[in-house]
Amino acid sequence: MVDFAGWDMPVQYAGVVAEHEAVRTAGGLFDVSHMGEIEFRGDGALESANALITNDLGRAADGQAVYAGLLNHQGGFVDDVVAYRFSPEHILFCVNASNREKDFAWMSENTPRVKPVNRSDDFAQLAIQGPKAASILQTLTDLPLERIGTYRFREGTVAGVPCIVSRTGYTGEDGFELYCPPERAEHLWNALLEAGRPVGLVPAGLGARDTLRTEMKYALYGNDIDDAHTPLEAGLGWIVKWDKGEFVGRPALAAQKSAGVQRKLVGFEMREPGIPRHGYAIGKPGQPVGEVTSGTQGPTVKKAIGIGYVPAALAAEGTPLEIDIRGRAVRAEVVKTPFKR
Repeated sequence: MVDFAGWDMPVQYAGVVAEHEAVRTAGGLFDVSHMGEIEFRGDGALESANALITNDLGRAADGQAVYAGLLNHQGGFVDDVVAYRFSPEHILFCVNASNREKDFAWMSENTPRVKPVNRSDDFAQLAIQGPKAASILQTLTDLPLERIGTYRFREGTVAGVPCIVSRTGYTGEDGFELYCPPERAEHLWNALLEAGRPVGLVPAGLGARDTLRTEMKYALYGNDIDDAHTPLEAGLGWIVKWDKGEFVGRPALAAQKSAGVQRKLVGFEMREPGIPRHGYAIGKPGQPVGEVTSGTQGPTVKKAIGIGYVPAALAAEGTPLEIDIRGRAVRAEVVKTPFKR
């Protein structure tokens, strides 16, 4: 157990590799109740929420979620968020745990019409992830899960607990995130484990969550993205909908797009023994050019892999790099991502 953003969080139960492999082959159950929730309600909720983010809730249907950047005026990330559209009068954001108060303050300051409400303490959140997640969950709910597509959600009961059931996740596998009342979370956790244990469902901690998302090159706020890096630099240009109209950070992003992106977030594989870690220097022979933002030994890909920012001229697939691992220059190479396909 470790402290994470003021929460007592599990790093591992049986072990990171075992939990990682369970998610890839059967299922893993994560307690992610530390995540925050911020809500917009009332006339104008859609317009107010949409003006804060890069993606376009206006083109989403009711019951659809979008992944988006919440940006500062320089185009950097205040946070990366998932926005749920219940209706034009009801939008719910899921935000990162360490950013709950910061995001709420930023949204409140930059929303001219409908003010947000911080509902983070009103929800617990469990994530069941893996190829058997849907079949396990279906034994506990009457919701037709086959009709809930990726980045879609419905409200219903799971094991008698009222939930928002969202087909989303952070692992690269099929799965669901369940938002429920905190006082019912323990019951829901136990019910899910009991239903899934016979087919391989295991509890999973932050360690496996990190290796799973790194194999997918999913960005982690505070490591791979932050207030000094933009979606264009992070390879997340697809979450910027230029035709949606104005949003916070758009002028700065447009200027960067016009001038050309000078650095890019790339994935690389080690070509010599060594595991890249956050903060290690990335270089060309004798010349540091960037630093590792995330790195691990990928249990599924069975390779040492990493993510980091390099000058745009060094971002092409096949570009050789060097990673400074405790004073030793170790060969690496830019590769196509995600690492796990």
